[in-house]
Amino acid sequence: MMVVTRAMAHDEQDPCRSPLTAQARRSGLSGCATTLCGKRCLWLVNPTPNVSHADMFDVTVSKAVFSAIALGLTFVAFYPYARAIMKEETRPHVFSWYIWGAGTFVVFLAQLSDGAGVGAWPIGVSGLMTIGIAALALSKSADTSFERMDWVFLSLALSALPMWFFTSSPLSAVIILTIVDLLGFGPSVRKAYRAPWEENAVFFSLGAVRNGFVLLALENYTWATALFPLAVGVACLFFVMLILSRRQVVARHPANS
Repeated sequence: MMVVTRAMAHDEQDPCRSPLTAQARRSGLSGCATTLCGKRCLWLVNPTPNVSHADMFDVTVSKAVFSAIALGLTFVAFYPYARAIMKEETRPHVFSWYIWGAGTFVVFLAQLSDGAGVGAWPIGVSGLMTIGIAALALSKSADTSFERMDWVFLSLALSALPMWFFTSSPLSAVIILTIVDLLGFGPSVRKAYRAPWEENAVFFSLGAVRNGFVLLALENYTWATALFPLAVGVACLFFVMLILSRRQVVARHPANS
């Protein structure tokens, strides 16, 4: 439907007979006409073949549904986790959650800039709720014990965040912040290895499934839009496996039974 090229040919040259035009015509991408001055005119169009408005509407609705499911899973995952913190049944590591929250929200902005559409909204909501979880944990029974390695993880993460302002490509920012988010697993991995019963395996399982629906909801598939939910989803799966495997080795504390 959109004219992308239009060339006026000389009288002695017929563009409609060229091999390139013949190939374009077979693909339904070209047309020819005779102008008032007798010259042949060639145009190339870039339609969306075999895609009807109904099909486009169905795809749009599907993306919105996947995004809504991802948002729903976000709230389903965070509510019991917040309640467990209030009951002091779960003691999340504050460093990890602040790193995750800040990085996730900036990735949301980067995804929007690269056309992720409705698929980015669950990431943005998740970033805000993650920061909220960190604040709630800090006011309750959070794990605030810091070791030297925790400071290393935090320093690496914070050094990566300002680089967002020095990159013009959304992909560069997403790569940096995906690394930041994965670094945020460091303190929690150490903690889950030592005290697996203090981590919530169901929450991270829902996080993995949620990121799967985020991928389905993306309106534009590029590394900038898909890398973060893909990497975090896989990381959540491995974290759940670590928690469950360590629970087979470490006895549950009587206070948590």
